Amino acid sequence: MSVKEPPIPAPPPEPGAPQGAAAAQVSILEIFITFLIIGGISFGGGVVAYLRNALVVEKGWLDEEEFLTALEISQALPGLNATNMSVIVGDRLRGPVGAIAGFLGMTLPGGLLVFALGIFYVSNHGNPAMHAILAGIGAAAVGLLAAVTVQIGHKQLEHLREILLILITVVLVSFLHVSLVLVLLTVLPLALFIYRPGRGEVDEP
Repeated sequence: MSVKEPPIPAPPPEPGAPQGAAAAQVSILEIFITFLIIGGISFGGGVVAYLRNALVVEKGWLDEEEFLTALEISQALPGLNATNMSVIVGDRLRGPVGAIAGFLGMTLPGGLLVFALGIFYVSNHGNPAMHAILAGIGAAAVGLLAAVTVQIGHKQLEHLREILLILITVVLVSFLHVSLVLVLLTVLPLALFIYRPGRGEVDEP
C-alpha cells in the first residue's frame, strides 16, 4: 500500500509583492490602460480621488493603508504626486517595466491634452466662457480632493502626535506662508524622529 507524500507547500510571497489574486496577475497592458484612463479623466488635485477609486476600490491593487503610504511617499518626492504614484504602483505590481507602463499611461493623455488645450486657450483666452469653464473645473477638483481627504484622512487622526504634525504643517504653509521646501526640511526630520524604528513603543494592533 503506497503512502501519499504530503503536498509541498507553496513558497511564501516575496517581500513587497502585491497581495491577492487580482494584483498577482496584473498585465503590463492593464497597468498602462488603468493609468491612461486616470490621466485622461482626472483634473488637478482631484487626481488623488481618481487614483484611490481605481487602485483601491475598483482594482484592489492596494488597500487603504498601502495607498496612503504610497501617497505620502509621492508627496515627499520631487515631481507630480500622480506621476510618482504611477511609478510606485507600477513597480510594485510588475517591477521596472510596470513602472514605465504606469508612467507613460499617466503622462501621455495629460501631455497631449495640455498641448491641444494650450493652443485652444491662446486663441480664446479673452472669452468669458473660457474663464467660467476653468473656474468650474477648479471647483470640481477641490471638491474631489476634499472628498478623498475625508475618506483616507481619518487614518492620520488616530493619535495626538499625528494631529500635532498636521496642525504644524497647516499653520506653517497656510497661515505663515512658509515655503513648502522649508516646511518639509523642518517637519520631515521631526516626523522621522518620532516614528523612528525601535523607539520603544508597542504598536497598537
